[in-house]
Amino acid sequence: MTSTRDEGTVYERVQGSTDFQELRRRFRAFAFPATVVFLAWYLLYVVLSGWARGFMGATLFGHINVALVFGLLQFVSTFLIAWLYARHASSRLDGLADRVRDKVEEDAR
Repeated sequence: MTSTRDEGTVYERVQGSTDFQELRRRFRAFAFPATVVFLAWYLLYVVLSGWARGFMGATLFGHINVALVFGLLQFVSTFLIAWLYARHASSRLDGLADRVRDKVEEDAR
């Protein structure tokens, strides 16, 4: 009979663990939707810039037009996603990642 320590490398065993699978699930639950939303938002900006020039060139006030506001909102959305991810990681990922790391270190000894 072989022990579980002999079944694959430390990393293969950790990858198969429920903690690691849950960590991946939680990460993907944030990362995939956030990526889709951001890419859709960016694509909207690009499409409107190319095919809705009249709308994008509309002056809002002074020399500020819709395109400039949309462009600046790209930066705002990037920082917003980074901030939301930091909050998500802190509350939903870090504790579990620490457990997975501790298990790897324990198994490596």
